[in-house]
Amino acid sequence: MANRPRKLTSKPGKQNQPPRRAVKPVSKKHRGSWLPSMLALALLSGSAGLIGLFAWISFLFIFNPDQLGWVNKLLPEWAKISLARGDRPQTVVQIQAIIDKQGHIAGESLPIDGATTQAFLLPVFNQRPNCQSNCKELIELRVYQRSDEIEFESLTEKYYHLATQLPVKGPEEAFVIAPLVETTKENQGSNIELPLTEIKGFEGAPSSGIWYYLRGERTSGTNAIAYGHVVHYNSKRNNLQLMLSWTSPNGQLPQWQQVTGGNVKELVVNQTVALEPQLRIYQVKSTNSLNSVLLEEISLTPPALNNSAYKDALSIAKSGMWTPAFEWLQFILKQGKAKIPPSARAQIDLIRWHSQLTKAQAEKTWASPSQQVLADLIDGRWEKALQVFEASPANAQEIATFLKADGGRLWSRTEAALRVNPNRLEVQTWSALILAARHGNARANSWLQEQPKISKESLTKIASLLRQLEGEVVIKPNMNAIHPSKIVGSASLKARINPSDWLQPNHQSDIKSTSNQWYEVEVSAFHDGKSWLNSPFNNLNPPKTDSGKFLWNTLGINSDSNIQIVIWQPNGEQQTTNATIKAVQLRGGVLRLLAAASDVETGNLASLQHPQPLALTNAALEWVQPSAITIEQLYQKDSQQTKTILPTVWRSLQASGQIPTGAIPNLPEMVQKLGYWPVQVLDLTGDQEPETILTISKEALASLNKPLSHTKGGDKNLSRPRSLILSNSGIVIYSDFSRNSEQVLTAIAKTSDGQSLTLLVESADKYILKRWSAKSQRFE
Repeated sequence: MANRPRKLTSKPGKQNQPPRRAVKPVSKKHRGSWLPSMLALALLSGSAGLIGLFAWISFLFIFNPDQLGWVNKLLPEWAKISLARGDRPQTVVQIQAIIDKQGHIAGESLPIDGATTQAFLLPVFNQRPNCQSNCKELIELRVYQRSDEIEFESLTEKYYHLATQLPVKGPEEAFVIAPLVETTKENQGSNIELPLTEIKGFEGAPSSGIWYYLRGERTSGTNAIAYGHVVHYNSKRNNLQLMLSWTSPNGQLPQWQQVTGGNVKELVVNQTVALEPQLRIYQVKSTNSLNSVLLEEISLTPPALNNSAYKDALSIAKSGMWTPAFEWLQFILKQGKAKIPPSARAQIDLIRWHSQLTKAQAEKTWASPSQQVLADLIDGRWEKALQVFEASPANAQEIATFLKADGGRLWSRTEAALRVNPNRLEVQTWSALILAARHGNARANSWLQEQPKISKESLTKIASLLRQLEGEVVIKPNMNAIHPSKIVGSASLKARINPSDWLQPNHQSDIKSTSNQWYEVEVSAFHDGKSWLNSPFNNLNPPKTDSGKFLWNTLGINSDSNIQIVIWQPNGEQQTTNATIKAVQLRGGVLRLLAAASDVETGNLASLQHPQPLALTNAALEWVQPSAITIEQLYQKDSQQTKTILPTVWRSLQASGQIPTGAIPNLPEMVQKLGYWPVQVLDLTGDQEPETILTISKEALASLNKPLSHTKGGDKNLSRPRSLILSNSGIVIYSDFSRNSEQVLTAIAKTSDGQSLTLLVESADKYILKRWSAKSQRFE
């Protein structure tokens, strides 16, 4: 079927319409119509912000009104808001009463911004249980500010509110003793928190806020350790914050000192142990935290310069080679033209400060060769240290002892020095000596065989030094040595003499004489022409032949055989008798002299036991007698030093049972009670800082109401004045008041060879010369 074609038709209504055209819509322009909308939006936003602000202020006003003090600063006096603080403002008396009611103790307030009328810091203490001395323990710091509320400002009495507070705990024992403890030892200390007993403001601190130190003391062996915290108060932000904990084995307080040459001083914490220097130096850095500052330690890690020579210098510095490292850095600075950044300058200054300490020690004249050797080794003076060791065979045992006791610091130095120059013979020698002292000669010889380019001659020389270290080398007698006799000892009457017990340079001499009064002198110390030797004299090995002549020359008797016998009468007066040394005796390390005197009054000598007679030659000692002042005069002259030492004196007398235990009086009370006691100020340790010497009589102790009933009636030294010596930082470095001790400081003297001052101490049966040891931080 065929498809029928469709007929196209138009839709009704659209057949006769004209074609469409694109028409552009016409918009009317309303000028400025956006401005009212923006104003309205701004008003709405501002209203919402104000509502939020007022809501926040209302919230603080109800729950934390202390934070609204800033609002009053924006308002006139008549419009200030009376802040309803959480605690009603209190007077100082009320504050102390509240603390006492809480079972605590309010300490002495410290000023803020130079005055205590507007704000002050109040330390709060607890009384430690089962404690006999220094029993207050710091537990909290509080800052009080003058109340600015209208109702209290008009009152005569000043009212304060608590602005901020900081709970305080002492550092752990492990941290405190860490500088003294080798990391390889098991006894690293405990996590027990040690008490803090004192707070004071720093002197010479930066102006960025107020700096305080908290302090406590602990004794470890012979070390009187000081420890504590550093606290900073930001008065603008009303923030009290603990900045760092510190410890000092030598008892020194942290000090603000100019280290890097900047505008702000650095905080220096001295952790030096014996002759081993260790300084921790902190710089004040700005921060965006609430406290606004922090203390950042100057560290040698990482190196501040990307320079291989600079990195090598820092590496040997970290091994303890401070002076060689600093000299190397000076050479690098002279060669380089680039600008040194502040971080690198700080590292260089840290090394410089350590180098200054080691150089000063090495250039000092020491009382014994062993101390001189140690000081030279620490400063990297290998050749000089070896020369002193070779010349001092009598001190080989002392040197071996400190080499064996070294915790690895000296060995680290030798390793660092050999990295720089592997073939340096002096360093190789000391490496072998250290190994021999610590592990035996076999280990030392094995190490030497591993070293390249070491000659047979060098090995032979080192082998002889190893034998000397073991004490096998006998002191060679020098029969021609001439030096003045310098001998100190104690004397006693000798009624009968057996000539065969004594040695003389001339065997034909006759010591039998009935016209002489004989004295036996037990030698405590003598000078052999090189150094002082102390009893016992186990290393004094005279030859089998001519022993008398050897001892005669070694003691210097051949040039001066005169000796003085000093006798103290019961009334304190001295009687001096001249005698002549006739013979010597050496048995079991005890050296004795036989001296003869004529025309001697011996009536009182036989019964006089203490002080026992002193024997010394003319050139031995030069007496030092510094002028004495009273404690009251010292307080007027140096109140800060008096404030430092008097509490320590009081605690020492309590600890030794000389005065009753209990609370320590305040400073004015102690000055009143002890003000007439004599003191002497003198540098005894050679550190350019004077020590304070107190001489305390029996009558002075009795005036403090000391109960004497428990004291032994036979105490022969009780009636004699006894002494305390305190360092510049207030630490006891010598005491005649130790329990069960019979020693008494007799005099202070200077040895004629210009060495440091010496204490002449009388013990139970002899005299002892004691010199300050920087290594052990005591007189020995």
